[in-house]
Amino acid sequence: MIGKDALEKGLALPLMEDFYTLQGEGFHTGKPAFFVRIGGCDVGCSWCDVKESWNAKIWPLTLTDDIISRAKGCPARSIVVTGGEPLLYNLDYLCYGLKSIGFKTYLETSGSHNLTGVWDWICLSPKKYSPPLPVMYQKADEYKVIIQSKGDFDWAEKNVEKLRKDCILYLQPEWSQIDSVMPLIVDYVKGNPKWRVSLQSHKYMRIP
Repeated sequence: MIGKDALEKGLALPLMEDFYTLQGEGFHTGKPAFFVRIGGCDVGCSWCDVKESWNAKIWPLTLTDDIISRAKGCPARSIVVTGGEPLLYNLDYLCYGLKSIGFKTYLETSGSHNLTGVWDWICLSPKKYSPPLPVMYQKADEYKVIIQSKGDFDWAEKNVEKLRKDCILYLQPEWSQIDSVMPLIVDYVKGNPKWRVSLQSHKYMRIP
């Protein structure tokens, strides 16, 4: 049995799923990558489309070496670590192992926990009710805010000044509200051209 000590050291992780696909959102849309989805989330967005990831206890502790071994067979040398909220865990061992076999490492996070791991790209997707730690703003390569209603534009703007000047800014419609919010996003980006639009293109392509 894999013990708590292995989890704390990042030698095992509560793995929900891992799979090879195309990236569907943000700056790297359309690029192939191996995805690792880690179970466990204490943010709990109402619109989350992977609510089954929230409870870490239902996902088996998996040896990180086994995750790395499966990734090794991937033709693309890029890996996306997502959740849930992956920063609930120590990701140092995972990243060092992946980098030792030539992978670039990409992280999707709300930024609400301390950063571990070594990353080539960090997508910071902040949430209103569990905002990022202050240090995370300067770590972000892209800043992706989900727009569910008109009031979310104010939230999107609230912390822009805390980001690096080269951080890429994205507004992304919440999937179930896309018909109502997409026209608002288009108008907002036209009026505020520092922003770009991100779409969940994987859903249009009908891939994971």
